[in-house]
Amino acid sequence: MNKSYEVEYCNLELRFNRRHIQNLIKDLIREGYSLYWSEDESFFILSVRTGRKLVKLRFQQTRSGNYKMTGDYLIKDAKLAEWLEKLIGDTRGHAVVKRFKDQQMTVENILFGEVIRLVEVSGFKQRVIFQKEPAPTAEEMEEMFLSREGEERLMLLRMEVDDELERLHTAIQVDNVDKANACREVLKRLSGHLLMLEG
Repeated sequence: MNKSYEVEYCNLELRFNRRHIQNLIKDLIREGYSLYWSEDESFFILSVRTGRKLVKLRFQQTRSGNYKMTGDYLIKDAKLAEWLEKLIGDTRGHAVVKRFKDQQMTVENILFGEVIRLVEVSGFKQRVIFQKEPAPTAEEMEEMFLSREGEERLMLLRMEVDDELERLHTAIQVDNVDKANACREVLKRLSGHLLMLEG
């Protein structure tokens, strides 16, 4: 990515669980950023300091207790922009990415982490540089979204099972019979859900 670019991320939608957000915070601290965060029942706000600017990343809590990062963001820090782009790819997220340089702008449409259309805009002229053929129909988009949702639920369910197994292991180590039995009940329920999703 050209370092002098200013990048705007529009209609961003990325999905996470709590553990992912904790890992994102660790990654950003490792990269040398100053961070602040706040939380209420609906949102987790992660503020990232880039020079004199503060970029607020908004994670909205979903009904399932996970999070989705939504909104529009203008990023002028090249390293943070690269980090965000990697995140879009890793989470197979959706976004419209606008890069500004001199009098030109390029617009990338990203669906499920993949660029499906790239357009160069110069003044009033537009030139399609790349378009994935054929463009998906509304039905195909819905099918892709549903299959992605299923994949996501399966991944999150497996993580829940891992967490519960850890809790069971701890309960057994400290000889907490009630806690161990409660964990076994949760695991029985989760394994039923897993069988349904994998079947």
